[in-house]
Amino acid sequence: MNSKRIFLWDLPTRLFHWLLGASVVAAVVTGQIGGNLIEWHGKIGILIAGLLVFRLVWGVLGSTYARFAHFFPTPAKIKAYLSGQWRGEGHNPLGALSVFGLIALLLVQVGSGLLANDDIAFTGPLADLVSREVSNRLTGVHHLLSNVLIGLVVLHVAAIAFYAHVKKQNLVKPMVTGWKDDADGESARGGGFLALLVALAIALAAIYGASGAWLPEVPPPAVGEVPTW
Repeated sequence: MNSKRIFLWDLPTRLFHWLLGASVVAAVVTGQIGGNLIEWHGKIGILIAGLLVFRLVWGVLGSTYARFAHFFPTPAKIKAYLSGQWRGEGHNPLGALSVFGLIALLLVQVGSGLLANDDIAFTGPLADLVSREVSNRLTGVHHLLSNVLIGLVVLHVAAIAFYAHVKKQNLVKPMVTGWKDDADGESARGGGFLALLVALAIALAAIYGASGAWLPEVPPPAVGEVPTW
């Protein structure tokens, strides 16, 4: 067995992973309960928007194993993995499919949520950018895909448990410490401080944009003029 120890996951990737996981769970819980928590549901959605944008940028500027180009699941990689011939570190091809699928689903969920409304107490911060009809349709999409999201989260946890108990591979420890034992590759490189600043700046801009703070205030409904006599 290879006893080589490598640095696999950089700190920004690890923080993103755990913050996104906690945020998704919080969003699901607050969304399911509703009521007064729906306001928090919206705020968490804005945070998730920033996290996703950060990950998209970090997938280009980050360190070796965080870059999308490193683990993009091509048909050849998937075929090699299914036949037991794939070798590598970081996300395996099937895991990469899960990563891209989850990011895509969350982008749709966040986008639809920002434009949604519940006809009672909540209106998405960007709902004024579309018509009421479009907002209503996106609200339906948001509710429908929430069940798909829950399913993917459960599948993700099940896959981690499968690797731990069947394949005897601890996927959690490297995502906590950053280091992996018995590795085949080289330690991650790249993703320096300047790249982190760029990713954070773009993520903060995304949070500001998603918040709708830049939109002009909607004037209150017109009230009939009161006679002066």
